[in-house]
Amino acid sequence: MAVLERLWRSLAARARPTGGVMPPTRKSQTRDLGIHTPPLPARVTLLLEDGRDQPWREVQPIVRPGQYVRAGEPVARAVGHLALPVHASISGHVSALCMHDESAPDGQHRPAVVIDADGASQHQWLPALDWQAALPDEIIQRIADAGIAGMGGGGFPAHLKIRAARQASIDTLVVNAAECEPYLSVDDQTLRRYADRVLSGAAMVARATGAAAIVIGIEDDKPEAASAVRDRLGELPCPARLEVIPTRYPSGGERQLIERLLGRRLSTGQLPVDAGVLCHNPGTLAAIHDAVALGKPMIERTLTLAGRALDRPGNVSARLGTTIEHLLIDAGLDRARLSRVIEGGPMMGQAISSLSQPITQTTNGLIAATETELPPPPRARPCIRCGDCQPACPAGLAPQQLWWHAQAGEDQKAEANGLFDCIECGACDYVCPSHLPLASGFGEAKQRLRTARAESARADQARHRFEARQAREQREAAEREARRQARRQAAARRGQQRDATSGSKETSAAAPDVRGLRIAQAAAKAAARKAEKALERAAQQQESADVLADLETQLSIAREHLAAADARLKTARQEETRS
Repeated sequence: MAVLERLWRSLAARARPTGGVMPPTRKSQTRDLGIHTPPLPARVTLLLEDGRDQPWREVQPIVRPGQYVRAGEPVARAVGHLALPVHASISGHVSALCMHDESAPDGQHRPAVVIDADGASQHQWLPALDWQAALPDEIIQRIADAGIAGMGGGGFPAHLKIRAARQASIDTLVVNAAECEPYLSVDDQTLRRYADRVLSGAAMVARATGAAAIVIGIEDDKPEAASAVRDRLGELPCPARLEVIPTRYPSGGERQLIERLLGRRLSTGQLPVDAGVLCHNPGTLAAIHDAVALGKPMIERTLTLAGRALDRPGNVSARLGTTIEHLLIDAGLDRARLSRVIEGGPMMGQAISSLSQPITQTTNGLIAATETELPPPPRARPCIRCGDCQPACPAGLAPQQLWWHAQAGEDQKAEANGLFDCIECGACDYVCPSHLPLASGFGEAKQRLRTARAESARADQARHRFEARQAREQREAAEREARRQARRQAAARRGQQRDATSGSKETSAAAPDVRGLRIAQAAAKAAARKAEKALERAAQQQESADVLADLETQLSIAREHLAAADARLKTARQEETRS
């Protein structure tokens, strides 16, 4: 019996997710203070790009300076595949279509719509949707029209995740309410006050995706939120359960939470939908409920304001585009004590350089810290190969080894050792006695690889276009030659007919020349084969949607040209047979 018990414990320990750290949570500053609504700002600045300069995230303004807009009215439309429409977050007049981003190191202007408030609080919502009677595609389209992005930090369009989950036929929707980042309590407060909205949004997503079950994962340091959810589980139209997990950073990582709740481990390159799972956090689900049931577009979000440089910390529901300074001043900012402001949590957040920056959908918290509260990191020293970072890694990687490869510029070797499995949680930074910036180094290595691949894809695309152009020019030259031959043959036939009419004895007639048409057909076949291979190679390399769409268009054109060349050659051969 003792042997079986030891075996069971061994298997359980092996199945249990490993890694993580336990930094001070410091959530007591804000966790019991409710959600406050600050005064509306006199001006909002709605950014139209995220600074990554990616064409599939392109957004175009549809308003002009001086135009009056109401809250919820679209001010920019999505153009790129990963873009979202932008809606006015206050009513007022559009004062500008661009702004100077003081936080940008190059001092460039980032596209934005700037609105000056009129104080009237006029709004324009979408029509409410009966989600229980609506088709799944109608629910997904409403989420897209509302411009909702994931509020957990990644900012990926919510409707694209839901559509991919529907296509993959997932079986489980996971509500990620772990909120493991220190200081942040926005999800905790959202569940305490708006558990009905969150669970209703989860039911809508379950209907849109076909998920048969809902699992809510929450850490054990949020008993009030867990109780609020537990009281309403019976209201959901599909099976649902609440799982309370131990508080440990980063238990809120998507992969880590799925493994802990469902026992499904994602391999390198796999997405949650590949394991039959879709993850959303409470804020995103509450916004989905508002968009579907109320018709309210994405114009505000709840975020945590914390730090000892604030006299009145707490959670606030703020309009998108509000400046960070406006929110911090309303929370009692003491500039004399302020050392730095971090957007997000202290583990994965980023220090900001200007308080005039506006908040966006991904701004889940602002920490106005004093120097003693969050002191700057000490000077980094060389790695001493202690190995403390490895047991702390929640992804089971060897950060020490990845660091050596990244510092040596051996990004391919780092990738082979699981670089892209790194979630950049900063757990390795937290335990490193040499204070090495491991997570940021891994992020830079990833970006170098992504940049190199994007450049390679652009080079391949340029080569494909050049080869397609060459094939087209060869085909057009062959077609011109074929037309000249046809004209000569037609002239010869007319001369033969005149000679026959006048009693000429000449009976020989030139046979139709199909050589040019054969050349054109061969060139068209080659172009089609090249286009097919290019598309197949791009699909295997998981290129962007724009690249794949361009290659599909090239293949379609090549096949049309091949069909036309086949038809012309067939006609010429028939004429040759008749003559």
